[in-house]
Amino acid sequence: MLDPHRERLPQLQTNFANPTDVINFLHKESGGGKGCALIVVTGTHGGGVRAPGALAAVSDTGTCAGYISNGCVDADMFAQALGAIQDGKVRTVRYGAGSPYLDIRLPCGGAVDLMIIPNPDAGLIAEFQSQLNDRQTFAFSCSQAKGLEPVEPGKQIEEGWHEDRFFVRCRPKMRLRIAGRGTEPIALMRTAHALDFDVVLQSPDQDRLVAARALGYQAQQLTDIDTAPHSEDDIHTAFVMMFHDHDWEAALLKAALKSDAFYIGALGGRKTHKSRCDMLRQLGVGETDIARIRGPIGLISSVRNASFLAVSVLAEIIEVYESL
Repeated sequence: MLDPHRERLPQLQTNFANPTDVINFLHKESGGGKGCALIVVTGTHGGGVRAPGALAAVSDTGTCAGYISNGCVDADMFAQALGAIQDGKVRTVRYGAGSPYLDIRLPCGGAVDLMIIPNPDAGLIAEFQSQLNDRQTFAFSCSQAKGLEPVEPGKQIEEGWHEDRFFVRCRPKMRLRIAGRGTEPIALMRTAHALDFDVVLQSPDQDRLVAARALGYQAQQLTDIDTAPHSEDDIHTAFVMMFHDHDWEAALLKAALKSDAFYIGALGGRKTHKSRCDMLRQLGVGETDIARIRGPIGLISSVRNASFLAVSVLAEIIEVYESL
């Protein structure tokens, strides 16, 4: 029997990839008394657009956040979620190879498994949102028998299936703090923002800060060459320094090295980086800390175009983050 919601298409598709966006959407919808559903990718076989643990959400208002595929299954996923909201039952759905939905095929020839949890507890969603906004990682499990359940903070879990429960670990958005002047920081800021990073620009150049704020970015003025602003870099933050006049570097690098930033990089070639490291040694910085600083930065360190450099640096940052 065809699902009665099958022909209803979402009024708005917002392709959020980060858990923060999906959880914020759920918090807004459930807090407003609307019916909603959380969708979790619990398995992929062969090719797949999203990895296991990816999230999406649907509201009974006809809006959704997140995506599962390039469109080949999302419309039916939306219909399945509306059905689950209506009957209040957790659903498990497979699309592709081995699926009962023979008219929905994945071009890659593989399969994707989903679990749809209708009307998750609003208090629990609010707790998840608070943790993400505080830039904390959290975990939950989902099962057909019990729906959504939190995992005790600090408990080490491996994502995936454990008996009849699927475990998910959610990290906040990556933050990129850029300190510099000139064209390169602006290009990096624009590209990172397009990739949905949280971006902070720090510069002594007032015109750059004005331009950044006009675009809605966070911007802070650097005023003292010998004093760095307080660093709040956490394990989800990358710090990139982009100065051609390297007098600004010492204080900023020393402050960054005291933080938990997962990536610290500085603009300049190999000779510049060697001089930078020698300068830090003279200031008493230890070899373990110096080894944390990447230079030259980027997967393609030879590029001289600011936009290409931005892509190269962000690719390196993503590669490092994905390996953590």
